[in-house]
Amino acid sequence: MKRRTIILTALLVLSLPGCLCKRQAPAVAEITPQKDTVYPLGFLTDTLRREGYRIGYGQTLSGTLQELGASPSTAYTLTKICDSIFKVSRDFRAHDSLDVYYADTTPGSLRYIVYPQNPVRSTVFKCFDSLAVWKVEKPVTHERRISDIRIESSLWNALLADGASPDLIMELSEIYAWTIDFFSLRKGDRFRVIYNQTLCEGQPLRVDTVFFSLYTGEGQKSAAAIYLDQKDGNKYWNEKGISLRSEKGFLKAPLQFKRISSGFGVRIHPITGRKKMHPAVDYAAPTGTPVHTVGDGTVVFAGWDKGGGGNYIKIRHDRKEYETKYLHLSRFAAGIRSGVRVRQGQTIGYVGSTGHSTGPHLDFRITKNGKPVNPLKIVSATQPEGVPIKKENKAQLDSLYMRYMKEISE
Repeated sequence: MKRRTIILTALLVLSLPGCLCKRQAPAVAEITPQKDTVYPLGFLTDTLRREGYRIGYGQTLSGTLQELGASPSTAYTLTKICDSIFKVSRDFRAHDSLDVYYADTTPGSLRYIVYPQNPVRSTVFKCFDSLAVWKVEKPVTHERRISDIRIESSLWNALLADGASPDLIMELSEIYAWTIDFFSLRKGDRFRVIYNQTLCEGQPLRVDTVFFSLYTGEGQKSAAAIYLDQKDGNKYWNEKGISLRSEKGFLKAPLQFKRISSGFGVRIHPITGRKKMHPAVDYAAPTGTPVHTVGDGTVVFAGWDKGGGGNYIKIRHDRKEYETKYLHLSRFAAGIRSGVRVRQGQTIGYVGSTGHSTGPHLDFRITKNGKPVNPLKIVSATQPEGVPIKKENKAQLDSLYMRYMKEISE
């Protein structure tokens, strides 16, 4: 398949206000200086000696400056004057790395410190003569891309093999949240996707907009997603003009999970070793992963489960016969308590391993009229269609669909 790539190069942003640093030899590894050929930091890096440094737990900005060679008075002044550019409470973090530049190996030769805050933006501290601090941003490019993703082992591996950004998984899972069970994807399934992404130095940073996706599954079952923002919460439509968003149905899953570690049904309990009914689906995910309510409803309990569930939330949904439970949470989201109304997709808590648990995961349960049901089956079985597109937008949607289908077929 041909790929058409349009590259738009953004201008470099370089601004100056004011801040930085003297020295006692820190225990850091020396790095060979590089020529100034990548992007301007506002000084000539190839005339200086560069060392790497990693911020330790509990360190302060002032203490770090002094360890790297600044006098106490210089460190104090720099900490005070840089607040409008560099928010110490927010931006100074343990384990972050610094590039430290010296004129030579003698004490007092500290010249600059560069603090990379993300792949694009860095803060530069000038540590001699007139102290100063400024922000530097690397140039970024924007690319329109077509990916043909064929699953051999997993969607993740298929994305990497195609050279697509891993963020595309997140975008697709949100677009198809009411349509596709991403846990049930299998070998031979295929996604053809047209999207824009942002790159920095050739590496994908983020997916900006997915314009079109066509999923083809087992038995050639297909699901199209066409982007047309109707400004009413509905942005993605199938080829018939029906919204992929279904607020009356449940989301396919309450979080972005790595795998299902335990399914619904009888199993050997991992702690007691006894055979027991497991009325839930366990989603393995890192601690702190946001957990979302699968549907609109009211929180009827948010607290500690004495039966081993740890921190858990129970929600009674607007479809009165259904309740959902979310167990072993590390903590609750702000404002979540009994009696609070929640909206579908709202973050209600975060994955943890509280209570009787062998590792971080979400124990997710659904009851119908008080009886446990398999979440993987009930979600699919109770999914009503979304709303139809407005009549005045249908012709535009049809035109987009035909154009995109032709494009992915070329």
